[in-house]
Amino acid sequence: MSQRVEEDEKGQTQLGPREVYVEELPDNDDSSVCGGSSDEEDEDRWKDARKQQELPSEYWHIQKLIKYMKAGNQTATVIALVCLKDQDLTQEMNQEAIREIGGLEVLVNLLETNDFKCKLGALSILSQITASLDTRRTITDLGGIPLLVRLLYDPSSQLQMLAAETIANTARIRKARKIVRKKDGIPKLVDLLDVPQVYLGSSIEELDQEKQDTVAVVRGSSKALWSLSKSQKNREVMRKAGCVKLLARLLRSVHEDIVLPVIGTIQQCASESKYQLAIQTEGIVEDLVRYLSSPNDDLKTHAASAIFKCAEDMTTRNAVRQHGGLDPLVGLIKSEKTRSNQPLLAACTGAVWKCAISPDNVRRLDELRTVNTLVGLLAEEDEQVLTNVVGALAECAKLAHNRDVIRKVQGIPPLVNLLNLTNQPLLENTTRVLGECAWDSECMAEIEEMDGVRLIWSLLKNDSPKVQAEAAWALVPCVQNAKNSGELVRSFVGGLELMVRLLYSPDNQVLACVCAAIAKVAQDRENLAVISDHGVVQMLSHLVKTRAVNKQANKITETNPDSSRNKSELKQNLLEEEDDDNLREHLAAAIANCCNWSTNCHEFGRLGAVTSLVEYMISERKQVHRTTALALANLSQDPFNCITLHQSRVVPVSISSFTNNSLNPV
Repeated sequence: MSQRVEEDEKGQTQLGPREVYVEELPDNDDSSVCGGSSDEEDEDRWKDARKQQELPSEYWHIQKLIKYMKAGNQTATVIALVCLKDQDLTQEMNQEAIREIGGLEVLVNLLETNDFKCKLGALSILSQITASLDTRRTITDLGGIPLLVRLLYDPSSQLQMLAAETIANTARIRKARKIVRKKDGIPKLVDLLDVPQVYLGSSIEELDQEKQDTVAVVRGSSKALWSLSKSQKNREVMRKAGCVKLLARLLRSVHEDIVLPVIGTIQQCASESKYQLAIQTEGIVEDLVRYLSSPNDDLKTHAASAIFKCAEDMTTRNAVRQHGGLDPLVGLIKSEKTRSNQPLLAACTGAVWKCAISPDNVRRLDELRTVNTLVGLLAEEDEQVLTNVVGALAECAKLAHNRDVIRKVQGIPPLVNLLNLTNQPLLENTTRVLGECAWDSECMAEIEEMDGVRLIWSLLKNDSPKVQAEAAWALVPCVQNAKNSGELVRSFVGGLELMVRLLYSPDNQVLACVCAAIAKVAQDRENLAVISDHGVVQMLSHLVKTRAVNKQANKITETNPDSSRNKSELKQNLLEEEDDDNLREHLAAAIANCCNWSTNCHEFGRLGAVTSLVEYMISERKQVHRTTALALANLSQDPFNCITLHQSRVVPVSISSFTNNSLNPV
């Protein structure tokens, strides 16, 4: 047999269709039966021979070895495995030679034998060739994963190590990860990580052969868990098997080839809230900070990425600062060497972004002149890096002096230009930082000069609710601080209609931000007239009735306060109330400002908004009481509403609310 090598459309070398080459005809062959001349047959044989010669000799040598493994006895099989292992199995051509002749089936079958050498030889080859995607899929389809899991229980350290490394390769595909979990391979892999501390604290040269084999098993198991941790279900099984405590121990090992997959596993799992708590408990944050100064770029990347994911939690953010983690992070994003390593730059800027959520961290970042560096990174082309950089600037811009720094180092123009891109997380962060900058009058003047308000307003049409919410929230300071804001808003054709239409959104955050923007827009009488014509009163009245304060929580506790089911329902109701309070605050503000036009005040009463609005006074949030009181005061200008307010017992409710706020100031 021969195989033709062809060039595909992308210029990559691929294997062509298999063709049969008959080296010589049988003695009883009659060429006249074939219906062709002997000259044509000779020409065909000559072409096939030429095609055969195009393949390297190693290709045919590997296929011969596979044939010996198929047909030979135990000794021949072992010899063939040894010879096959000596080939360069990292080459795609050699792996194709194994697949073409059915070598993978043979290697998988050898895993079921009782002969140690056969299993060892087969695993040695599989651990190398499973680096190929096609090979991983074939091994999985042939049922090799359960056999590999079974070999993890073998008493031989060599077989355990090779089985774990083969699983590490094959588990890069989803089907293999699922099979390993179903066959209970994860708890065993976690158990294999539990070795004496002396093995982890001593270099390989200081250990005898038996201990070196044990360390090799740990290395293979940690690689396997790294691959398996891509699945959320696998991460949960790993956590229940007690992997976090063991990973924390391994993270302090002197063996870098163990630390790398361990820290990779940690950063993969760090997105889970349960893991974040465990990472804090085990003191892993300090180790992550330490590896930020490692000479190994991969270690630094995974450490920064883990901090990026964990720093959503305030305790972790503070721990990063307390262990001195902000300094190396800023040092890395300032380094020219890091600029050429996009994954490392993305991880470090992401970590800085999440750490900047804490004001104490921002103060340290200010001492390191981080804002100047972040503005310089706005010239990067990688959108993940840009998203993280802009997110960090948004957190820093919450402090007034940093808005001034952003303006002075010419950060506003590139930020406004980013609004023309389509990456939704990037747009979300960009509108947030421009919204923060807009509270500064000089920054606002520059944003307005570059037509940034129009670009922000256009994002209200974006498909992402998060982008819509951030755009609406950014418009609040833009409308408040822009020169001739009323005329500016009216200059956007269809802009006010678009804003009112967003009140149909099912997303609470979008509704809250749009209500806040409407409250600012309605301060201009002409704009208020326009949005009134677009039905803003009807929409706000509908919202205020559907977002009335939920009294069900109190009813539940009164019925049976000790019931676990009731406690669960109570907790859920309280969470919903907390989520709705932000909307109630801005919804009441919007109603208060919309009362100042024509018959709007009377319309709110006619549509039943007054009674529902009174219920807002029993909210736990002081800001809700403030805006609700303002709305009720404006609604009381209509005599019909005064009657409704009296019937709703607004006076005792307001007095009770005032008393509670006086005793419990927020």
